[in-house]
Amino acid sequence: MQFTSFMEAALAEARLAEAAGEVPVGAVVVRDAEIIGRGRNATRAACDPSAHAEIMAIRAACTALGQDRLTGCDLYVTLEPCAMCAGAIAHARIARLYFGASDPKSGGVTVGARVFEHRQSHHHPEVYDGISSDEASELLRRFFKEKRL
Repeated sequence: MQFTSFMEAALAEARLAEAAGEVPVGAVVVRDAEIIGRGRNATRAACDPSAHAEIMAIRAACTALGQDRLTGCDLYVTLEPCAMCAGAIAHARIARLYFGASDPKSGGVTVGARVFEHRQSHHHPEVYDGISSDEASELLRRFFKEKRL
């Protein structure tokens, strides 16, 4: 079976978040090579601090499948998930996590909390980082540079 990356779809969601004035992070949930959930940061629009791209994509995928577990699903996200999102990924039983840019400030997977390494983590997905990291990082750099002007 040949690997197909869905990071471009996550990047498209990040661009939509940026266009809406949100931090440009996007995510998609994939099952059997089909996108079943899309999400992008919407914390400001939703007045909801939990409306991160990963959470939004997981919610959409769970709704699409009519269940609260995403066993056998992959999550593509443009930025390393924070601890909150890593916890949701574990609870949803995501099989594989692919992310683009590392987040040395708020990451919860490879830096910081390293949620999946704790004994209390309900589930440990396979993790693949650095997928389209240059493009994901550039979206974030540009966004925050423009915010500082």
